Amino acid sequence: MKLIVSLSILASFYVNAVQSSEQKVLPVNLGSYSEGEVSFLNTQEGDMTLPFSEGVKVGGTVYLSGQIGFNPETKTLVKGGIVAETQSTLLGIKGSLGRMGYEMKDVVKCTVMLTDIEDFSAFNQVYKQHFSSPYPARSTMAVKGLALGASIEIECIAAK
Repeated sequence: MKLIVSLSILASFYVNAVQSSEQKVLPVNLGSYSEGEVSFLNTQEGDMTLPFSEGVKVGGTVYLSGQIGFNPETKTLVKGGIVAETQSTLLGIKGSLGRMGYEMKDVVKCTVMLTDIEDFSAFNQVYKQHFSSPYPARSTMAVKGLALGASIEIECIAAK
């Protein structure tokens, strides 16, 4: 089994420190981040009972949670194998980005999880239909299992 690993991206963050009963926020490596620039994307298409946001925007950067080929109408995984799941997943990512004012061309990093690394070539054929050169940085790895029995999950980072 091959494991393809590439670079990971570090995010700017805040560290909370508590002194006595008073809470202070200490900035660490702020970059372009400033207070009040954080927004969360949670649509009705997603399952709001799960404890995560569909996406988080910090300054000019959007962090999308991993998405699978989920049909929001039937609340089931799309049928048709890796090609159909990849297509559905990437269309879901496009929709999430659009709701936050971003496009696929703004994606700078993708992390891809496949339950069968033999699907790598078929996945790439669909992936190339949604991205163009220069392609985002990407890590692709084989995993033992994914939510709902999905064959693929993709998470993305986009920036403007």
